[in-house]
Amino acid sequence: MTPGKKLEGLVAATVTPMTPDGQINLSVIHKYVDYLVSEQNVKNVFVNGTTGEGLSLNIQERKQLAEEWVCQGKEKLDHVIIHVGALSLPESQELARHAAAIGASGIAVIAPFFFKPTNKNELTAFLQKVASEAPAVPFYYYHIPSLTGVKIRVEELLGGIKEQIPTFQGVKFSDTDLLDLAQCINKNEREQFAFLYGVDEQLLSALAIGADGAVGSTYNYLGRKTNLMLQAFAKPDLALAQKYQFLTGEFLNFVSKLGFGVAQTKAVITFVSGIPMGPPRLPLVDVSEEFIIKAKDKLDSIVWPDGD
Repeated sequence: MTPGKKLEGLVAATVTPMTPDGQINLSVIHKYVDYLVSEQNVKNVFVNGTTGEGLSLNIQERKQLAEEWVCQGKEKLDHVIIHVGALSLPESQELARHAAAIGASGIAVIAPFFFKPTNKNELTAFLQKVASEAPAVPFYYYHIPSLTGVKIRVEELLGGIKEQIPTFQGVKFSDTDLLDLAQCINKNEREQFAFLYGVDEQLLSALAIGADGAVGSTYNYLGRKTNLMLQAFAKPDLALAQKYQFLTGEFLNFVSKLGFGVAQTKAVITFVSGIPMGPPRLPLVDVSEEFIIKAKDKLDSIVWPDGD
């Protein structure tokens, strides 16, 4: 891993491999790391988040996964960000201490979403209590109001946040409110925060207003294509970048109509990578064979600009 390097570019929100009977499967993570680096050109991961079913795992499982990702990624990945958010503050603090002890590149925290913070001060107080348990580890806020129901604008949250959380380094911004994201970027230019966008089908829009990169599930299987989009945008060749974004959107629009979530994401990664990611954990249910056939046929049918 690369200490001190700014988190930017693509970050794969990893799934948690499981055995057919629903136990975590640590044995395939070394293959998963190699696949992301060699096949998808993705060298950053976000572990135990939404895509990783982090809130459906117990504390021990989350620690084991964090350890395995850090161990396997040591010489191969640039950043291993461990999501340590939990509904229980002591559990989140325990996970933060653990992530620091194993050498994680950073930690991220989602807003608690059963008893919710109702204003900036309440949310900041929770985040600060977690971040302070890992005082030498970069800290990121994971903003996903569609799942948490916590709709405190990030623009508001960031005001004076470095004074409360000295290790604060940025935001995983998983919301479609591009006005909020734009204000965050515009008002915090001097802070050098990293703003990673989390709505994969709208990434190009976020790049246009200054996002540093993205954290998402599609980079597990469309990472190489999305990197080509980033390159086109940087040239700049907006027309080519749009083609990649439109084609990603075409696939996601198709599978969304079939029903698309974590279980389906695991299935897609499995047939693209050849690595068995297994079923999700209840209350999520496994995918149908019909979904796998249709999704694979659709992905195979897409003609990408690079001819692959």
